[in-house]
Amino acid sequence: MLNDDLHDALKRAQAQVNQWVLGKPHEVRLAFVALLSDGHVLIEDLPGLGKTTLAHALAASLGLGFQRVQFTSDLLPSDIVGVSVYDAQARQFQFHPGPVFTQVLLADEINRAPPRTQSALLEAMAEHQVTIDGVTRALPDPFFVIATQNPVDLSGTYPLPDSQLDRFLLRLHLGYPPEDAERALLAGSDRRDLIANSEAVLDPDRVRALRHAVTDVHASEALVAYVQRLLARSRHHPGVRVGLSPRAGIALLRAARAHALLLGRSHALPDDVQALFIQVAAHRLVADADGGDGATLAKSILHAVAVD
Repeated sequence: MLNDDLHDALKRAQAQVNQWVLGKPHEVRLAFVALLSDGHVLIEDLPGLGKTTLAHALAASLGLGFQRVQFTSDLLPSDIVGVSVYDAQARQFQFHPGPVFTQVLLADEINRAPPRTQSALLEAMAEHQVTIDGVTRALPDPFFVIATQNPVDLSGTYPLPDSQLDRFLLRLHLGYPPEDAERALLAGSDRRDLIANSEAVLDPDRVRALRHAVTDVHASEALVAYVQRLLARSRHHPGVRVGLSPRAGIALLRAARAHALLLGRSHALPDDVQALFIQVAAHRLVADADGGDGATLAKSILHAVAVD
């Protein structure tokens, strides 16, 4: 269980991000869940709804390094991971790290880059390392990716393959802000100025301590059995062509533990699983031709499995 000082700092960090990303407390909490679970987030939404602000606000509040990469059709893998350049004076190659060598990476409009460049993030997201010219280099710890894509303007894009979608712990949609939050945004200061003038509430060492604390959150045998029933149901549910894998179940349990920690509990409950299931499962489900979208299927699966 967290000590009082660390738990208080975690609550203050969430409150600070909520001051900058107005009207989205649920989505902010889910972003914290992914970060503390050592996972990554895919945000699908229209431009101008706060995706970049959320990423920048998280990094600033947690005292983490931040880099943003705008994915385009001509982006090369070396533009992400870095490149070795020959130094004639030293008579050897010198490695110049790319923007992936940071703690919070915003991969903006990731589906605009060709598959080869998208795949450059796969090893980084899964293993927290990259291999360049046969040399494996570790990424900073913690390492967290927030990727975005526009679900409407799909011209000139390359859909993410299932293998890469599976690397994202959660898929979120921010949506338009509530009326009162939008009015505050219009009348208030620029979010970038507020973030730039802020002070970090946490630091990398304490973020690592929080991640370690997530692994200590208890998940009972009954809760594990409930998650297993959800996985089994997804593989036989009407409209689903490909159900959830064991790795999806591991991700769901890890996220449930982080959700419980954020709420101040030392044990995970079915409520934690239910609060996260759609965001964890929807992008991993493959529907039949007339099966509908992943979110609808995930909701149907959740309602079909009872809690013992």
